[in-house]
Amino acid sequence: MSAVIAVRELCEFAAKRGDLDRRFTPAPSAAQGMAGHVRVAGRRAGDYEREITLSGAIGGLQIRGRADGYDPQLHRLEEIKTHRGDVARIPDNHRHLHWAQLKVYGALFCAARDCEAIDLALVYFNVDDEAEIVLDASATKTELLAWVEALAADYLAWAAQEAAHRARRNAAIDALRFPHAAFNAGQRGLANAVFRAARHGTALMAQAPTGIGKTVGTLFPALKAMAHAPIDKLYFLTAKSPGRQVALDALALIRPADGEPALRVLELLSRDKSCVNPDKRCNGESCPLAKGFYDRLPAARTAAVEVSPLTQDSLRNVAARHSVCPYYLGQEMVRWADVVVGDYNYFFDGSAILSALQMLNEWQVTVLVDEAHNLVDRARDMYSLTLDEEALRAAIRVAPGSLKPSLRRVGKALSDLANGEAFVGDARYAVLDGVPDGLGSALSEFIGNASRLLAESRDEFAAELQQFYFDAIGYTRLAEVFGSHSMIDVTLDEPDTTRLSIRNIVPAPFLKPRFEAAHGAVIFSATLNPPAYYRDLLGLPEAAPWLDVPSPFAAEQLSVRIARHVSTRFDRREASLAPIVELIAAQYAEQPGNYLAFFSSFDYLERTLASLRAAHSELPVWAQARRMDEPARQAFLDRFAATGRGIGFAVLGGVFSEGIDLPGQRLIGAFVVTLGIPQVNPVNEQMQTRMEALFGAGYAYTYLYPGLRKVVQAAGRVIRHRDDRGTVWLIDPRYARPDVQALLPSWWMLQP
Repeated sequence: MSAVIAVRELCEFAAKRGDLDRRFTPAPSAAQGMAGHVRVAGRRAGDYEREITLSGAIGGLQIRGRADGYDPQLHRLEEIKTHRGDVARIPDNHRHLHWAQLKVYGALFCAARDCEAIDLALVYFNVDDEAEIVLDASATKTELLAWVEALAADYLAWAAQEAAHRARRNAAIDALRFPHAAFNAGQRGLANAVFRAARHGTALMAQAPTGIGKTVGTLFPALKAMAHAPIDKLYFLTAKSPGRQVALDALALIRPADGEPALRVLELLSRDKSCVNPDKRCNGESCPLAKGFYDRLPAARTAAVEVSPLTQDSLRNVAARHSVCPYYLGQEMVRWADVVVGDYNYFFDGSAILSALQMLNEWQVTVLVDEAHNLVDRARDMYSLTLDEEALRAAIRVAPGSLKPSLRRVGKALSDLANGEAFVGDARYAVLDGVPDGLGSALSEFIGNASRLLAESRDEFAAELQQFYFDAIGYTRLAEVFGSHSMIDVTLDEPDTTRLSIRNIVPAPFLKPRFEAAHGAVIFSATLNPPAYYRDLLGLPEAAPWLDVPSPFAAEQLSVRIARHVSTRFDRREASLAPIVELIAAQYAEQPGNYLAFFSSFDYLERTLASLRAAHSELPVWAQARRMDEPARQAFLDRFAATGRGIGFAVLGGVFSEGIDLPGQRLIGAFVVTLGIPQVNPVNEQMQTRMEALFGAGYAYTYLYPGLRKVVQAAGRVIRHRDDRGTVWLIDPRYARPDVQALLPSWWMLQP
């Protein structure tokens, strides 16, 4: 039985040639593309055949596809491509791909209709002026079949290699043994649940405490399921860079007994972190690694599949040997990887590559979402956008004269919102009832004018104008799907600046289709309580089970104490400084060592730190700064030496309150000041109203649950291993409330 492949997939693999060219070119929408095809067909004679389904075996490969049209009077097979602007702006690699597709269709057509020769026409249709440019050529059946047989041979050789790899992979996975002598307490139950979810293609929510080995405990069973279910790939998605490294380290442990790398592991990084020529643009005229990229890609791809893991460094080494761009080589290698480790946005964002490739290739994918409590806020950001007059003014300053009028109309529409009836009295913030029509019309006019200008010229916009153009497009896309999951608000800033925001409140409608498309999805974290909150906001099925893995730690390991006498409410902050300072000093005097003190804001942190230094100048202290680069962050963590002593001050919910590991004597205690509840402001108050209307739990969904999640994450820095001992102070009388304590880890034994 021959392998089956679509025409586009075959050509993408074996026939794409030329430069990498990522210059932005406005493209027709899907609706415009379909309308363009109809328009071209309508100009043809009455016996014109549209959308001809073709399939056939060529060179041992079963190829299928649909040709756009056939003109029997001219004996001409047509491939129609819609575009905007000057046809010369279509990148050469796209043109080469278009011709390749047409030639494959020509071979299939000749074989199906028993034609000895055929005329081929590549029809470029401009959706703006409806002009056609026809590029034609003639070919014999023999020529076309020989050409496609060569493509098929290339693909089949690769397909045979891939089939052999998959067989080796599944055999190696089947023989895998757990990388440690035994499962940790709770780890086996987690692994069993993950295996069932991955094998049967269901969803799972798992709350698993720090210290049981969540990463190995989810990766190992998910990999084992690949040998027993039709799973093509495993996506391990993380919120932050340290999570990627933890996953890569775990995968390095999970290896066959002979040590051979049976799995192809790929680390995906952003373009900013991958680019080796940041001063160059992504096209062959600017960057030498883009010049001839697709000509050198086959050799680079062949070399890359022999390297595992393909981390940032190893991917860059392969790319350097073959003079190709490492970022786009990495994107190509997604097709051939077994495990992909990357950021949330690669799967959940609106234009996510992992999701797009999964749907295009119909892959069966299991998704593991690490530290999933972060996904709520990250997904909200993915589906939110702000337009402001300051950015608009910057765009106007650099815009060509032909665009200034439409940009000014956008400005007028924003100003009208600021003066509209939504604002009462001296209010500086208002929520709109729906998408404002006037602004939408002005933005559409600007986008249309800017798109035509870009299509007609090879010049790119200045950075400020390009950013506003992309923001305008992003706004219109979000406006088209606006609903109760989001809100639109207007803020009047000084001096005289209007900001309009579409704020996503509930990401579920955007994330639910991604989870449904996956063959199994596991979201896991040390803080997924209460489960209904995460089901509601992330769009997980109601039937998705929630697993609460017991902690491996004993209550005796952690002394959790409540400072009931110190109120940290906003209006009590000044009065709280002295008692907080004395509590920290007393704890340090009783048990000297390394501590972390967490505060809800930099302002609160800095005021408490100043008071501590004034009252106890002998205490060694260091603090998180408002802006810290990677070396500064590492220097902060390095102060927590096993033989050292001192108190590090940090912000609750910041980079030092989760994802860091300071075992043993490196950290023996923490002070958590406040409940971490988000600031009360107009935006959050409106969010509370929306959450109340949707879920009947406005305060909890907006303030309490997000706040206590940060508290538990911060306190979780203290006990990391079975031999650790430590103390956590929860500073605020509200920690004594039953509803608050219900959100704290069940293994904690709270002391007076």
